[in-house]
Amino acid sequence: MKISYSPESIGDLVRAREFIAIKNPYAAQKMAASISKGISQLKTFPYLGVEVELAPNPEMIRDLIIGNYIVRYLVHSEQIYILRVWHHKEERL
Repeated sequence: MKISYSPESIGDLVRAREFIAIKNPYAAQKMAASISKGISQLKTFPYLGVEVELAPNPEMIRDLIIGNYIVRYLVHSEQIYILRVWHHKEERL
């Protein structure tokens, strides 16, 4: 499985890391590594996350919980698209 990132998900990751790095650069690095490791598990286990029941196709749109973060992704054929990344307290759009 190949993993691709939407521009929004890249922005989400950059924003989260920059926000944390202001107070604790080490924590920002640790958070980024944790999310990266969790996402890489999707290569082997693409259906690891829970179905997003309100999605048009819940089996393909899933949420992976990594610590305090939610990674929303789409499973399509041999490709995984990371759609968004949120802290669990953030409002999801």
